[in-house]
Parts: sequence; C-alpha cells; structure tokens
Amino acid sequence: MIDLDDIDRGLLAALAEDATQNAGALGRKFGLSQPAAWRRIKRLTDSGAIAGRKLDLDQEKLGFGVTVFLGVKLATKGRVSLEDFERAVSAIPEVQTIEHVLGMYDYRLRVVARDIADFERVLRRRVMTLPGVGNVEANVLLSEERRPGPLL
Repeated sequence: MIDLDDIDRGLLAALAEDATQNAGALGRKFGLSQPAAWRRIKRLTDSGAIAGRKLDLDQEKLGFGVTVFLGVKLATKGRVSLEDFERAVSAIPEVQTIEHVLGMYDYRLRVVARDIADFERVLRRRVMTLPGVGNVEANVLLSEERRPGPLL
C-alpha cells in the first residue's frame, strides 16, 4: 500500500475526472511546479496506484443505446472449465466486461447493444450458445452515475 497525502489524493481525483490534464495544469491547480507534479504522478504510476489511463466513449452517441447486465450461472461447472467460458465470452464484441463473482451467479457481464432487438440477437445467438451456460438473468441499465472511490 502506498502512502498518500492530500495532494496525491487531489491529483488522483483530478486525473480520475479528466486523465488528459498535463502536469503543468495539475501543478497550477495544486500549487506545485510542473516538475514536482510530474514527479508525483510518476511515483503514483510507478507504484501502481495509477494503473493506466483510458478513453471514455459515449456509447449512446456511437449507436449503442442499450446496456444490459447479465448474471450468468454455469450449468455444468465440472464439464466446462471457467477458462473455456471466459475465452468464449471474451470473443463477443458486445460484451464490455466479464466479472467472475461469488453469489447467485458465476459471472456478471456488461453488454451493449444498439437497441432491445439487437440485444435479443446477442443474447440468443451469442451468449446462450456459450459453453456451459445455464441460467441467465438480464437487468437493463436505466441510468448510471459514476462516483469516485473511497480514497478520492
């Protein structure tokens, strides 16, 4: 675990909000010089606190207006390995995240589709044909609010 001070937490929060900010702008925001801000960001990156930066796409503007969370229970855990299921589900482009979870379901998938009819096609032709799929529960996303983590 890395020791974080208030400036480190502020830098993490600012980068979580907009990862395109450069060290000069962040330094001005937190009363640091550009090199001092850069060194802190590098230390946070080198320590693994910053695991990477990614582009956040607007799914709806790109034509994917429906997001569905699927709970997937494997029917035959003994006959189909988890790796086989994970490899097969990873090949479905509409599946954004694959989470192996503990509870009622074995996996939680985040699936995007153009509309409900497109989602039904993905469900019937791709998800339900995966090796070992048993029960599937779908929850359609109505709205989403992103909240910062506990450190920020």
